[in-house]
Amino acid sequence: MPLSRLLLRHLSRPLHHHPLPPFLTTTLRSFAFSSAEEAAAERRRRKRRLRIEPPLYALRPRPTTPTSDTTPPGPRLPDSTSALVGPRLNLHNRVQSLIRANDLDSAAALARHSVFSNTRPTVFTCNAIIASMYRAKRFHDAIVLFQYFFNQCNIVPNVVSYNNLIVSHCESGEVDRALEVYRYILDNAPFSPSSVTYRHITKGLIDAGRIGEASDFLREMLVKGHGADSLVFNNLISGYLSLGNLEKALELFDELKERCAVYDGVVSATFMEYWFKEGKVKEAMQEYKGYKDRKYRMVPATSNVLLEVLLKYGRKTEAWALFEEMLDNHTPPTFQAVNSDTFSLMVNEMFKEGKIEESMEVFKKCGTAAKSKPFSMDVAGFNNMIVRFSEIDRMEEAEKYFAELQSKSLSPDVTSYKNLIEGYIRLDRCDEALDRYTKMVEAGLRVIPEYANKWFSYLVEKGKIAECVPILTKMAEREPKPDVTTYDIVLRALCNQGDFDTALNIVTQMMNYSVGFTAALKEFMLAAFEKEGRREEVDKIVNARYPFFAPQRPPVPPRVPFQQIGIEPSTLKSSRNYSM
Repeated sequence: MPLSRLLLRHLSRPLHHHPLPPFLTTTLRSFAFSSAEEAAAERRRRKRRLRIEPPLYALRPRPTTPTSDTTPPGPRLPDSTSALVGPRLNLHNRVQSLIRANDLDSAAALARHSVFSNTRPTVFTCNAIIASMYRAKRFHDAIVLFQYFFNQCNIVPNVVSYNNLIVSHCESGEVDRALEVYRYILDNAPFSPSSVTYRHITKGLIDAGRIGEASDFLREMLVKGHGADSLVFNNLISGYLSLGNLEKALELFDELKERCAVYDGVVSATFMEYWFKEGKVKEAMQEYKGYKDRKYRMVPATSNVLLEVLLKYGRKTEAWALFEEMLDNHTPPTFQAVNSDTFSLMVNEMFKEGKIEESMEVFKKCGTAAKSKPFSMDVAGFNNMIVRFSEIDRMEEAEKYFAELQSKSLSPDVTSYKNLIEGYIRLDRCDEALDRYTKMVEAGLRVIPEYANKWFSYLVEKGKIAECVPILTKMAEREPKPDVTTYDIVLRALCNQGDFDTALNIVTQMMNYSVGFTAALKEFMLAAFEKEGRREEVDKIVNARYPFFAPQRPPVPPRVPFQQIGIEPSTLKSSRNYSM
């Protein structure tokens, strides 16, 4: 009998009466599990096996396409935002925290040293420290850091990196170097210059008195397909107005309005300031009215500039009306019409007029429109209030705003604490200054050496030497460590007071943290302990020898020399802070 008919006969009957033939029962296998835990264990086993054993196609040799030996490799591309994760993101955040604390030297040192570690900085970290140097007007340091990161250490720059270099050259009066960088981007970079590049170059050329070349760059920007950037046009308009060439400025303004359906109000503010300086208030207000009649939705960056011009030239009625309108248009998350700078402008104006109580009302002012919402003040806005009240020695009000900042689930930053401490020191209120200094360090905020030395010197002068020790110890628990000059102040005070045991602990702490000694401090400590007959104790610590292994540099592939973009090797050698 055929096998198929045999199977049909047995399957058509109940199984408990007619079991399957023996030769079929051995081939059956159950796919069920006795419990859910057993099924989960089997799934985990299969996943582990897939991770350990690669698929077969991964083991086969991949076909290679024949390439010519003369074909040059493609350009390396800069990091994408996906690279900013894990340890590299932690490094970036640490650098940013030092920048916010205004400790730029420590931020630069941290970023530079990380190049030779397992966690190399991304281009975004490098850009952050270079931009902070530019904002602090340390243009030479910004240029040297660019040279260090992107040429010497072979990190690939992006367009923001080149823009930082260009603006640093322009602001330091080296506009020809900036033009060399621009040409280097065109010839070598795998991307094109951005509109920000043209903003920096046109402003640099105008500041150098080369407005004709700046006009050529505007045309080049348009020819290369960039949109009509309002701020690039504004640079040219401002340059022609400063030369008294109103006709050319108006011609550019008309071209901008033809090319842009919506343009930045900064251009109108430039014309307003020109008319105010000429004493033609009517024309200035006509320009302002013309911009308002266009019914543009102004972002804070635009409206704040208009507010500044109106307040600067005494048009307070119009400024307050604009402020009220901005508050009414503030409907987050749909549209943000104000920011903390907006409130700071109006609050500072009230302080100038001596209207202190009114300034507190302005700080909490909200729009009256049906859809408007109150502005959620940030740390910068609270800091401005703390500064204003500290300047007029009303520390109680400053403390109230500090407490309100914390109640809004915001974290006070270095500026918040610094303003309070400076205010208390100015009023000679030592205990309050010490309390805020202690809390600042306990919060884990970085105290830059300039302020640490000033505050420790004040506390030592007031006899608070013992209180300085736990603050210094707490500061040393975080990176970067306190400066040797900070230790110098505390150690000398302890020795002069006769507290040599505590001084010895501080010396041990310095050696454990590899802070090091200056020659003057070392000589002072040895002499002070020798008078007490304890020179051997400190000498054993100060003159200890620890093994030191210099970090090995990774091999750096050759790149195009940066002399072509305006950086000479002597530039790096002449840097005091960043020489290798």
